[in-house]
Amino acid sequence: MEVKIGVQHAPREITLESGQSAEEVERAVAEALSGKSQLLSLVDDHGRKVLVPADRLAYVEIGEPTTRKVGFGAAL
Repeated sequence: MEVKIGVQHAPREITLESGQSAEEVERAVAEALSGKSQLLSLVDDHGRKVLVPADRLAYVEIGEPTTRKVGFGAAL
């Protein structure tokens, strides 16, 4: 699952590939925004934990992982 996180006052977004489902990510974001948690905590595919202060979240984009094409195939 590809997740993009926009952080207030930061010039770049955080992008990570997570093994968590879209529902799990959405639940974590909702808990952070509702005040149940002060941090948005997500784990990427490499086991690294990403922590973002809830009050600094600008947006969270949840999408499907993009498949990267390798080689020199003909474009259709």
